[in-house]
Amino acid sequence: MAGTGPRPEAQGGEWYVVDAEGKTLGRLASQVASVIRGKHKPTYTPSLDTGDHVIVINAEKVRVTGNKEKQKFYYRHSGYPGGLRAVPYEVMMAKKPEAIIEHAVRGMLPHNRLGRSLWRKLKVYRGAEHPHAAQKPKPLEIKE
Repeated sequence: MAGTGPRPEAQGGEWYVVDAEGKTLGRLASQVASVIRGKHKPTYTPSLDTGDHVIVINAEKVRVTGNKEKQKFYYRHSGYPGGLRAVPYEVMMAKKPEAIIEHAVRGMLPHNRLGRSLWRKLKVYRGAEHPHAAQKPKPLEIKE
């Protein structure tokens, strides 16, 4: 039973552009992750990369609900004793707003080899400009 699913080499990836201005972080991330995985297609297969590329623009204008602006932290560890670093949401938003969306989407992708390859399909930019005009991205509407 060799030919029972979509062949990876036959999968052409579409390009979509999403404007994050005024969008809620978690809702945006879950819908972007779904498109990257290919869940919107009838050929979706959990173990294969059948998804599309997503470009997110205006990352600095994404919003969070409640008190997350003051209470949310991003953690990383150096691997050494006492090496835990915590960066507040406000500082991360000021320094690198792209990382906030990347972190949220990456957490919603599989945590394995497939997830690492899918994560490369996400492109996030701080402002409204992106260098992917040659791919002719289609606008993707995010439901609030």
